[in-house]
Amino acid sequence: MKTVFKTQSIKNLLFITILSICLVGCNGKLPGGDARKFPADPELRVKQNLEEGRGFRLSEFGNNNSGTFEFASSNELWRASLDVVDFMPLLSVNYSGGIIITDWYSSEENSNEYIKISIRFLTNEVRSDALDIKIFNKKCNSNLISCKISQNESILNIELKKEILKKASVYKKENTEKNKKEYKTRRKTKNYYK
Repeated sequence: MKTVFKTQSIKNLLFITILSICLVGCNGKLPGGDARKFPADPELRVKQNLEEGRGFRLSEFGNNNSGTFEFASSNELWRASLDVVDFMPLLSVNYSGGIIITDWYSSEENSNEYIKISIRFLTNEVRSDALDIKIFNKKCNSNLISCKISQNESILNIELKKEILKKASVYKKENTEKNKKEYKTRRKTKNYYK
């Protein structure tokens, strides 16, 4: 009986140790964030999280919404990027990999010059360093046999990034307002804190 108790105690201690290591990680900080940025009152924290779209309710898990996927449409940068390059055919779109690659595109005025855009997402936050945009030019001779491809570091790159960030900030503002309205409506109809 004592050996079973000792074995169980050792297993429990080992489990708690591994769990502590996983939670603390390499940087020595617990996950979560800076406590100074969040209110101390739990009700205010819940309200802030729901208004910012970071909250969830256990009652939502029982709903039959299993066929709806809103992950990509809720990411403002992703939506804005797709809207901006909407005029071009898409070659590869990978939300989980965080990349959009267009196919070669040419206007009718200059059919010997083609453009291709690659947008890589470095973070989901709407900020200037969230995107890595590369623009490639392909210039072909008149019979389209010989082509030269080069990476373009022009003003178009900067303008494209500005346009995406501008649209993304509009989407973020709309999403925040929508979440605030939903929260206020639900708060009036049902008490979610108790």
